[in-house]
Amino acid sequence: MSSPSPASGLPVRMPRPRQPGRHRRPEPAAAPEGAPALVLAVPGSPSPESRALAEEVTSIARSELPGLDARFGYAGGGDEEFPALREVLTHAATQGPGGAAAERPVPVVVPLLAGPDEAQLGVIGQVVRDSGTGAELTEVLGPHPLLAEAVHVRLSEAGLARADRARLFTVATAADGIVLAAAGGAEAVQAAGITGMLLSARLAVPVLAAGLDQEGSVAETARRLTEAGSQQLALAPYVIGPEIPESLLASASREAGCPASEPLGSYPAVGKLVLSAYMNQVGIAPQRPSQGAHAR
Repeated sequence: MSSPSPASGLPVRMPRPRQPGRHRRPEPAAAPEGAPALVLAVPGSPSPESRALAEEVTSIARSELPGLDARFGYAGGGDEEFPALREVLTHAATQGPGGAAAERPVPVVVPLLAGPDEAQLGVIGQVVRDSGTGAELTEVLGPHPLLAEAVHVRLSEAGLARADRARLFTVATAADGIVLAAAGGAEAVQAAGITGMLLSARLAVPVLAAGLDQEGSVAETARRLTEAGSQQLALAPYVIGPEIPESLLASASREAGCPASEPLGSYPAVGKLVLSAYMNQVGIAPQRPSQGAHAR
């Protein structure tokens, strides 16, 4: 099996060109020679949509760290179109990006999860152990301020929040109370609450976390917001997308009696957080601006 590559016709992100001048951004650090592969573990059932998302997220990571060997695999099986995580790990441990046999360091697996989804992490962890590669599994992507930003953007795209809190225009459909819906059990809801506080500070409206997969949680959270004075609610998914069935969000929106924004998806911050998790695990420090970067 060959390593996954972007489908024909899809744009491939390239490293940003170096900007001239004293205020140019520093060059991104490059992946050290012989660095382990980053393997993105995609939860849920394989689909064309989740594959496109995984390709975009790994493309973002490669653009931020030139030379990075980034691949993805599905924890729930796979075939030629939807590569299985176990097989991808085996190839990443024994073959280079071009497919040539080579002795490689153990891969680093980053779960494509915003929060500590107990069920999905259990499946991913089991596949990693069964692969026999000794691959290292990183923490999930959140909570993190960048995810609060991503939720804000998704809300604004749906017309449920102001796009820019610094501007004094209003949005007629802007919500005055947000149900932040996470998946993965009580721990996931607790972690989402941290992002909820960050989101509340951005929007200046109350935000409460609820469990998408906990019966009655969304309705109870919506009731609490209404009793506290919110009159126009919105459901904000705190999920990337593949980890839950699409029907779950639709039913949660009906349960809360309010419109919903889209999942986080391939928002650029997701790719950057995937790379950050990898770099922290491997010990690659982000490159700092050099002294010469400020010279004319």
